[in-house]
Formats: sequence, C-alpha cells, structure tokens
Amino acid sequence: MSTGGASVHVAPEISAVIPCLNEAENAEAIAAAVADTLRAACVTYEIVFIDNGSTDGTVEIVKRLCAVDPRIRLIVNNKNYGQMRSPTYGIYQATASGAVIGICADFQDPPELIPQFIARWRAGASIVLGVRESEDVGLLTRFIRSAGYGFFSRFADYPIIPGATGFGLYDRRVIETLRQWRDPEPFFRGMLVESGYPLETIPYHRPKRAGGVSKNDVFTLMAFALSSLGGSSKRLLRLPLPIALVVGLTSILTFIGAVVELVSGGKAWPVFAWACAQAAFAFICLVLGLLGEQVRLISDMTRQTPLVIERERVNFSAD
Repeated sequence: MSTGGASVHVAPEISAVIPCLNEAENAEAIAAAVADTLRAACVTYEIVFIDNGSTDGTVEIVKRLCAVDPRIRLIVNNKNYGQMRSPTYGIYQATASGAVIGICADFQDPPELIPQFIARWRAGASIVLGVRESEDVGLLTRFIRSAGYGFFSRFADYPIIPGATGFGLYDRRVIETLRQWRDPEPFFRGMLVESGYPLETIPYHRPKRAGGVSKNDVFTLMAFALSSLGGSSKRLLRLPLPIALVVGLTSILTFIGAVVELVSGGKAWPVFAWACAQAAFAFICLVLGLLGEQVRLISDMTRQTPLVIERERVNFSAD
C-alpha cells in the first residue's frame, strides 16, 4: 500500500517471534514451518527473528530470508542479552494488531500447535500457553525441575505453570500491559500469569531438537532459574524476617535455660554463649529482612533499564 509514493506499513493480524542464538541449522526450516501454519490458519502475519549474538551465520541466513519475503523481519542485538531480555524485547517489537506468538527456533516448540492457539484466542482467551506434558530428559533433570517448580510454588508471588516455557499466543492487550511494567529482567512466562488476563493451556510432548546443540547447559539453566525467581518472588526478600523471629524466640528460651542452669549450680556459660550466638544470628536476619524490604520497594519504583540495544533491524517500516 502506498500514499504519495511513501510506503505505509499495514499491521498484520499475527506476529510470530522467534528468538535465536546460533540456529543456522534451523532458521530457514522454522521460518517455513511457522509460515505454513499461519497461512493454513488464514491470517495475515509477520515472522520476527531476534538474534542474540549468533556467531554461526544465523544472521546471514535470516537476512537472505528477509530479502525474499518482506513478512520476515530481523532484529540483531549488539551482544548476547540472555534468555529473558532478548525474547521479551522481540515480543515488544512485534507489530501485529491482534496477537503475538512466541516460539523457539529449534523445533522443541511444535509449530503444529499454532492453529490451536489461534482458535482458542478467537474463542476469547487472552493468553494460550503450550505446556510440556512430557519430554525426553533424564531422571536427574526431571527431579531438578520438579524441585524447582515446588520451590517456585512456595515462594513466587503468583502461580507458576509447570511445563510452560513461554511458547504460546498473547493478545495485543496483554503485550501492551506488560510493556508498561518496564521490568529490566522480565520473567515473561511469570508476568503473563501475574497480569491476570484469561489464560488457557494446551498440553504437548516436547520433541528433540531438529538440529544443532542446546545452548542451555546446567550453569545457564541455573542462572535462568535464579533470575526467574528473583524476578517473580518479592516474598523471598522477606524470608529472613520469619527466620529472625524463630531464631530470636529460640535464643530467649536458650537464655532462660542458661539462667536455670546457673541457679542450679551447673556450668551455664556454654549455654549463655549459645544463646548469644543465636541472638546475633537473629539480629543479622532481621537486618537482612529489612534491607530486603527496601530492595523490594526500590525494585517496584525503578523499571527503566532498556532490555537490549539493537545493532540493526531488517524489513521494519519506518512509519
């Protein structure tokens, strides 16, 4: 469409956002698979790749796709910003008027679910998430994830959906709401639940990667888990306060025991020393808890850090 010779961008109904890091083996195939499912769903669409510092030629491959199809777009970060900031930034840059779909580049999120996402969305769901019912992982990984979800469910400020990775569809209203939060380390899948919009889930079995190797080693996953917990649980900052209360009460009881021991003529000084140690620990926990409350308040007031800095973008309109 043009007006006076100037190109005017018409927003598609659906945006599919594909974060990638060294996905040269999968980029072309995932673009084709997502495009096929969106065409089959009879929607206008765009496919937005956001590259998070690839070194294997992923950017060049996606640029070639962009040259062939203007509906394929690319954002290239100037460095790796991690698994939380980069995908969320890509979602915020999507131009769809209706909804945004988040999907990984390695086919561990099956594109075949996209028509079901769209159907649930058209029926009224603001958020539709794919939830892993099972996947091909070892017993140790299963145990660690199960323990992690249990910890999250105990300390998170809102429910965490086990098996949800963020793969799903989000209505434009949801995206605009979350964008306003300006969270510098956005735990996006948790923010979706926190937003309170109507949410539905679709179970699926997670297949193996189509190609390449996973970038998620145990240290990467641990860092992601810690960032996620920090971003989704302000209650955790208050944890030292109940500890201080329990230990403080215990120190009082220990001190009473020391007095009884002294009156009865026993050796009271070891008990007194233990009571003092408990009291000191309780005081430290109290101070940490109060500091945590201050950090929580500061966090609520300051969400101004940009998620990423772009190096370049391709096929985005200037209008």
